[in-house]
Amino acid sequence: MTVRSAWLSPNSQTREDTRVTQIGAVTPVTDIKGRSGVLPGSANGQYRVTGLWLNGTTGGMTATVGVGRAVVQTSVARGAYPVAVTEPVPLTFEAGDPQFGRIDLVVLRIYDNDYDGSGRTEAVVEIVKGAPADVPAAPATPDASLVLFTVAVAKNAAAGTGGIDWDSARVDLRPTTVPVGGILPTRSDDTAPGGYPGHYRDVNNTLQRWDSTAWVAYPKGIGGLVPAGVLTTGGYTGQYRDSAAGQLQRWSGAAWLPAVPGPAFASSLDAGYTASTTYTAALVDTSVAALTLTFVAPPSGAVIISLGARMATTSSESVSAHMSPQVTLGTTVIWAADDERAASGSGALYKSVSTQLRLGSLTVGSTYTITAMHRSSSATVNAWFDNLFIRVDPIA
Repeated sequence: MTVRSAWLSPNSQTREDTRVTQIGAVTPVTDIKGRSGVLPGSANGQYRVTGLWLNGTTGGMTATVGVGRAVVQTSVARGAYPVAVTEPVPLTFEAGDPQFGRIDLVVLRIYDNDYDGSGRTEAVVEIVKGAPADVPAAPATPDASLVLFTVAVAKNAAAGTGGIDWDSARVDLRPTTVPVGGILPTRSDDTAPGGYPGHYRDVNNTLQRWDSTAWVAYPKGIGGLVPAGVLTTGGYTGQYRDSAAGQLQRWSGAAWLPAVPGPAFASSLDAGYTASTTYTAALVDTSVAALTLTFVAPPSGAVIISLGARMATTSSESVSAHMSPQVTLGTTVIWAADDERAASGSGALYKSVSTQLRLGSLTVGSTYTITAMHRSSSATVNAWFDNLFIRVDPIA
């Protein structure tokens, strides 16, 4: 029979009919198969999953697997086996090998004589013994089994020699499964893909969504504020994230930029002079080769540029010292230094002068460079500049 309906057949419903028609019973893996796993839940909602927990006896080789519910998915034709463990199941591990350690499996296993010829029709919790080895590995998982735990059995381990160190030997591998549409609570090492785009899971307190190729942290969804360290590349223009430094950032489509850009500032307290009558970035008698400042164009595409210095023209009251910004985008000059955009001062005594300018039509998200340019109005008079500064403030 290739099309089955539970409770509809006039010839009675078979066990197989019941298994293969569990529509919506478990997390989908394909269009007809579900995910094997333990059903999550705990008393008072304190833990992700407590069902079928392995509790070892201190100093011994015995343990019990606690109560719980699970589903074991097999082939499409065979279907999924729902299982309930209603009383703790005792287990006894064989003593350790005298030379090597080994790794055992604790599994929930389905025996079905119709398929495996075992002569048994039952669900059991059992130990699958591993092979002792210098570098032991877990044995193969039996067919129609759900791995619950691995247990490392050290060499010479026995009840009389301290038994199994459960805290270090026991590794929890219990997968979980939930009904269709449910959020799947699982472990960080769970690499199983989602069943469909829009499938959600919870991993280490982070909600993730399956996007058809990968599990993506839910904050990547529209409107989510992404926690620090979750996304390297934004999911859409206008997305916000918290940076590792605690700064709110916005994805421009190409880069993460400050969501609320602050001022940028550069300064120098080392005085220098020039007698050049054309604008130059270099000053004589100073360790600062050129005073520069970079900034990222804000969403408005406009900024206020402030610059100034203490200026003096030695031995002359009429010669002027000029300081003007040169703005470049890469190697392209956006603004050339010009007297119309200069802070200017004259006289043998130092005077503090500054100016403010509006620069607009910037490419949002691009990085610009401002260089302080200087000149004297006379080639025979040194124009001095001290306490130089450049500041850029974004315009909202």
